[in-house]
Amino acid sequence: MDQSEARNELRSAIYGGDIDFLKDVLSGPAWPDDSLQLLGDAVLMITRERADDIESAARRCVKELRYRDWEGDVQLAVQIEAALGWGPSPLLRPLPVDLEELAGSLEGDPMDGGGAIDLRDGQVWPKSVWDNDSEDWDLGDPDDDERWLWFGSEGSRSGYQDMESFIDMVEDEQVAERLAWAIQGRGAFRRFKDALDWYPELQTRWYGFSEDRHLGRARAWLAAEGYHPVPRVE
Repeated sequence: MDQSEARNELRSAIYGGDIDFLKDVLSGPAWPDDSLQLLGDAVLMITRERADDIESAARRCVKELRYRDWEGDVQLAVQIEAALGWGPSPLLRPLPVDLEELAGSLEGDPMDGGGAIDLRDGQVWPKSVWDNDSEDWDLGDPDDDERWLWFGSEGSRSGYQDMESFIDMVEDEQVAERLAWAIQGRGAFRRFKDALDWYPELQTRWYGFSEDRHLGRARAWLAAEGYHPVPRVE
């Protein structure tokens, strides 16, 4: 199984609440690359069911999160420690939001992106629902702070910085130079993606790297707003 398939199965198990599968993954010696945000959510999910089965993996996850120290990693490490009684509980309210969906919305087009999270159920709603005066949804008062957590879209700057950081990690200098050239000027994201098509293994690494960075930023944003995400189980 390649890294992409391993991450997809991990993600599906989290959304499906497959505790036994998640336990098997976490107890294995080789975790999927650049998947600590997903793995941390897996630890938290198992902890809520049977904490005695997860201590070793949880300590490993916390250690690796703190060592890596990407945006959102410390917040996740603190949440794991609190869930297992190893540290104080952060003063954050749980919110069953789809972190991947929120990450995409936060980094959308600043001109027409943004939206709100329904604090009752964690559903992410695009701003266009209100802009179009739709009567298909009973969304109540958009200014109700007890129900809605509004956000704007921050654009692609962080995503561009992810590409730069990833290129710095590429060991082959010629490949790194080609990728660095690809991200110059307009159309950088498309050219970068096209360039990666020539390097399947590197492309797989990029997808994992990018996803975990996006998830971490969304988690950090939620923490700044006073919430921590709870994985949504379908």
